[in-house]
Formats: sequence, C-alpha cells, structure tokens
Amino acid sequence: MKKVIVIGSGFAGLSAAACLAQKGFDVTVLEKNDSLGGRARQWITEGFVFDMGPSWYWMPDVFEDYFALFGKKVSDYYELHRLDPAYKVCFGSNDFVDIPANMEELENLFESYEEGSSSKLREFLAQAKYKYEVGMGEYVFRASHSITEFIDYRLMKESLRIQMLTSMSKHVRTFFKNEKLIKLLEFPVLFLGATPQNTPAMYSMMNYADLSLGTWYPMGGMHKIIEAMVKVAEEQGVKFETETEVQKIVTKNGKAKSVLTSKGEFQADWVVAGNDYHNADQKLLDKTDRNYTEKYWDDRTMSPSSLLFYLGIDKRLDNLEHHNLFFDEDFNQHAEEIYTNPQWPSKPLFYACCPSQTDDTVAPEGKENLFLLIPIAPGLPDGETIREKYYNLIMDRLEKLTGQKIREHVILKRNYALDDFKFDYNSFKGNAYGLANTLSQTAFFKPKMKSKKISNLFFTGQLTVPGPGVPPSIISGRVVADEVAKEAKKIFQ
Repeated sequence: MKKVIVIGSGFAGLSAAACLAQKGFDVTVLEKNDSLGGRARQWITEGFVFDMGPSWYWMPDVFEDYFALFGKKVSDYYELHRLDPAYKVCFGSNDFVDIPANMEELENLFESYEEGSSSKLREFLAQAKYKYEVGMGEYVFRASHSITEFIDYRLMKESLRIQMLTSMSKHVRTFFKNEKLIKLLEFPVLFLGATPQNTPAMYSMMNYADLSLGTWYPMGGMHKIIEAMVKVAEEQGVKFETETEVQKIVTKNGKAKSVLTSKGEFQADWVVAGNDYHNADQKLLDKTDRNYTEKYWDDRTMSPSSLLFYLGIDKRLDNLEHHNLFFDEDFNQHAEEIYTNPQWPSKPLFYACCPSQTDDTVAPEGKENLFLLIPIAPGLPDGETIREKYYNLIMDRLEKLTGQKIREHVILKRNYALDDFKFDYNSFKGNAYGLANTLSQTAFFKPKMKSKKISNLFFTGQLTVPGPGVPPSIISGRVVADEVAKEAKKIFQ
C-alpha cells in the first residue's frame, strides 16, 4: 500500500514526489515530455539557454524551507543573486524608472512621485508583511477540503485583518494617489491571474515579497531550481519516467488501481495528479469518477495565457535590465481584453526579460538572451499569422522606447503561445498560470485537492490550493504529500 504514481514533473509534482518518498513511499513520476520541469523547462541552442516558463524568483524563504525539509540549503544547489535594480518599468517614451533593492532608495523614489508617500509606503508594507506572515503561516498549508478548516474565531478574525473581502485596487488607492505608484503596486497581482479590482487585498502580501524580500535570480537560470528538486527527489529514491504520457487512470470500486501510459501500465496504491487538473479530471477519468462537470470548468476564471518570444540577439542591448515591464499603454484596456471581453489585445502591455544582463552563461559572449511576453486571454484562436503580427507590434515599441535597433540583430527566434501550452502541458484553454486567484476561487472555493469519488486520488499544482506561481506550487506538493500520508496512516491504524 505504499506505491505512489505522480503525474507530471512540474514544481508541484517534484515537491510531492520528494516529500512522499521521504515519508517512506515508493514513488514514480511520469512525465509526458522528454525533459523534467513542466512549464519550467529549458531550451538550449546555439549557445543560448532559455528558461521557457517562470522567470521571477520571489519569496526566497519558501525555497529555503523546502530544501530544509531534506537537511539542505538553496546554496547547496545553486547560487542566488539579488537583483538591484529589481526591475525596470517603462511608463512611456523617456519615462523609465528602476526599482531599487534598497528600502531607503525606494522610499525616496516614492517621494519623488508623491509627497508624503514614503511614510505611507512604510505603513502599506507593514500591513503587507503581516498578511504575508499570516498567509504563509496559517492559510497556504491548509488542504482546504472544506470551510470547516477555517471555522476558527482566530482565523476568521485574521481574515478580516488581512482584508480577504476588500479589493486590491481599493486597498492601494487608500494609500496612494499617483497613478504610476498605483501601477507599480498593482502589477504583482497579475501573476495571480486576475485584475486588481477582482483580487482580494490580502494579496498585497505580494508587494512585501516584491519590495521587501526582493527579486532574486538563480545563476544559470530558473531551471537550476528544477535540477535541484530532481536531485533531492532522486536522493529520496524517486524514479522518473520521461516521454511517458498518461492516457487513463484506471479505477475499480472507488479506488485507482493503475495508470495507463504510452509506455505501458503502472500499478498504484495512490495517485497524485500534478498535471493539468482539468485534463486529469475530464480526460483521464471515466465520467462517473470525475470531481466536476465540463460546465464547472467552463465557468472557472482562468489566469491569462501568454504569447512568448525567445530571441537570440547578436549584440548587447542598451536601456534594459534583467526584468523590464512596459506600461506605456492603457493597463485597464489590456485587462478588459483579457478578462471582461476576451480578445487579442489592441495595445498590449508586455514584459521583457534579459537574463544575460545578469548571467553571462545564458548567451554567447557579446550576445544577448531576450525573452518577451504578452499576457493574453486563454481560449483565443492561435496561429503563426497572429503571433507574427504581435511580434512586430511589440518590437516596434521596444525599439522606439529603448532607442536602438533590435529586430535586425535577431539571429535566433522561437515563439510559443496557446496551442503550445495545450499540446505540451494539456493546459486548459491554453492558460499559462492556472486558476485566477479571485475571491470566489480562493482557499476552499478552489477545485478540491482530494478526489470526491476515488479514495486514493489526489490533485496538486496551480489549479488547486494554494494557487498559481512557483512558491505556491512547491507548497501545494508539500500539502498533498501530507494528505496522502494521513490517509495511508488511517488504513494502517
């Protein structure tokens, strides 16, 4: 009764696998693709090393806590570098601002935009720190099977104090009036997959993660985290099978018995689905075994998808930092075209990542590694024509705003969008970040971690608790491992 099959080798799957193996389970991870890491795969070609997915390293304490479970430290596996400036923001032509790592410099920056805002920033971040400590200490490690986990006077009181019922947009505007400062403080919630108007103010904890805990980078790229987690898992005895696509979870009498794959059948006492939840629920299970209906999934608010460009440049670039946010167009209009009236955006905001500004190992000498991202609505029609249109649109703006020729220096180019997310990750509607963290999709309102029909089937990852992002996915894996262990203990008692 100790054999566990984990489907998917993303952050949640790797976390769950290592934790379960440490608890004495016999764990095998099945990965559809030819390399491990899920969305955090790497593409290496012609001397360029591209992280294909996550590029921001926030909440360093979550990574340290994870490796500490195994008696290790982050520094045992990779070198972590704090970025200063953390990132650059472009508000328009000749209107750039670098976000400093130093708090005194940050307060001076705020004062330059709005008199008296430095003291408000201190108050805002003090509240954000409290939310972070409560959220990370009290909420994220709960499996959220039902509301009863939260029926606790102290927790209900804390829910009010951390502003579960106030919007992020309203909360920020009680402190600041300057539109640029507001944009600066609202942008982190975009990683949560919802507009600031629909995101609980509790998530100002992300501002604490951003501005206080800092923006970091693992030298060699984000895939170094995956390499470290794989090594930890292997040290615990986890086995990996790549190019092994799961085709069906076989059940009998309310229990998962095995997993059918492109490489044969794997027996299982427990199954942890760390792949796309919708895919596992709707495609891998018989209709009678599913947690939800297709209508339920269609009614979910998904996080955005992304149109990505991986570019190799044959020269070094000016006026760019490691992370660069281009807010030179209307934030609200772009958000409306993602969430309210889904369509390809008319004037998109975009993000440019240039890791070779920090790390000379990710591009050949004298060249630049450039990663461009446009957030887009999930479920849109996709194709090369539309991708090329947006490539030219943002390259026009990038060249104009940074004052240099870039397009003619592109020697390597690859795009990636909705159809790729669906094909590579079975991503529901081609979403990039999972389920949006709206109030109606927070905690026990999320898709359940434990199957309602199959007693030994669990789900983990960014479509269940605690939510989207790399640190929450790692935590999700830890939580599901504890839940499986609890269920196993009941059987043997």
